[in-house]
Amino acid sequence: MCEANAYLVKEGKEELILEAVDKVENDGDSIKIENIFGEQKMVLHGRIRSMSLVNHRIVIEQ
Repeated sequence: MCEANAYLVKEGKEELILEAVDKVENDGDSIKIENIFGEQKMVLHGRIRSMSLVNHRIVIEQ
């Protein structure tokens, strides 16, 4: 499977915000993520800092 965990950088530290992410969408100046269970999160004023599908990690910052 190719799901990844999404992390948000807060005060220099990575905080897990959603597991088993399979969709990432740019929604204006925000990032919308959704996992395989249909749970969704929106990161306002977000941008992808890094993404490694081999390591199953998506790092988002505001």
